[in-house]
Amino acid sequence: MKIVKRIIIVIILVTISIGLLFVGNGYNMYKEAIEETPLDEKIEEIKSRENYTALSELPQIYINAVISVEDHRFYQHSGIDIIAIGRAAINDIKAMSYVEGGSTITQQLAKNIYFTQEKKMERKIAEVFMAFAIEKQCDKDEILELYLNTAYFGNGYYTVKEASEGYFGKEPKEMTDGEAIMLAGIPNAPSAYNPKVNPELAKERQKQVADKMVEYGYLTQEEEDELNFGDVP
Repeated sequence: MKIVKRIIIVIILVTISIGLLFVGNGYNMYKEAIEETPLDEKIEEIKSRENYTALSELPQIYINAVISVEDHRFYQHSGIDIIAIGRAAINDIKAMSYVEGGSTITQQLAKNIYFTQEKKMERKIAEVFMAFAIEKQCDKDEILELYLNTAYFGNGYYTVKEASEGYFGKEPKEMTDGEAIMLAGIPNAPSAYNPKVNPELAKERQKQVADKMVEYGYLTQEEEDELNFGDVP
């Protein structure tokens, strides 16, 4: 019995040591990134880009769709969503693979502007530290706006304006409800949900986003049923 207890203690200590090593490496990655380009400089550079799209230029249904499908507790958390992380960890353990990340919009913004898309533990930890820094410096609307101007929509489009003009031939405010909901679903997998390449997959994703909007109270089931999902692309 004593041997079993010792083995368990050793396993726990090794696990803690490995965890601390990852945290240290992640923090160093965060510090190096923000020292190379301070956050305020990075934000200024993003806002100066051509076709930068302000939240005021976007239809509310599009904003609601993004929140629903990407991070429905966005306005409640402080950069990370413990519930989403826990759910993702359980699903990853079940699949014995990295299938779900649980990243918030703030974490995705951190990844988009500072880090690569590589699925490494150190990068995920650096992303968390950067998310806290972003939340400290920016309000929620600014974070959402910056995210929507750094997400990739496929076809070389990196802003909502570029994507709405490229896919639908219109300004963001002119998008139909169906177009806005479709656009909200594209960044999850731009190549798969590109409506010009895979229109049927794009419409399936559109329906998934609308279902999430109903689940989180942004649409009623009756409103979803009345949407014309056949009018795009």
